[in-house]
Amino acid sequence: MTQPRFNAIGFAVADMARSLEFYRALGLDVPDAADAPHAEVELAPGVRLLLDTHATIASFDPGFTPQSGGHGSLAFDCGTPAGVDETYERMVAAGAKSHLAPWDAFWGQRYAVVLDPDGNGVDFYAALPDATPPGS
Repeated sequence: MTQPRFNAIGFAVADMARSLEFYRALGLDVPDAADAPHAEVELAPGVRLLLDTHATIASFDPGFTPQSGGHGSLAFDCGTPAGVDETYERMVAAGAKSHLAPWDAFWGQRYAVVLDPDGNGVDFYAALPDATPPGS
């Protein structure tokens, strides 16, 4: 029996063009699919972000009801604490809603969160210099 292999994260989106614009601003290589009912963005080798409009999901799931606010999150390693601050500021300047401004988290990372157009969290993080990981 073949074991399942994780390879995608999916989000339902209200406005495909707005969502693709958000992920382009983040720096992802987003296809030109603004009018498409489905889009796929490679996040890393073998891992994709799947975006489907509410209408697409409702077409095969008659019980689908869009939820308010996001129900998932993506996390991006920004390399350095300054990278967290720069990425957060760039995304807020591009119109992303701030959820948590950059801060030095007790678990040893610089951390921040913005929300995509559908309210899903997009986390930015980097190890703090000389941080001791929790449980060490």
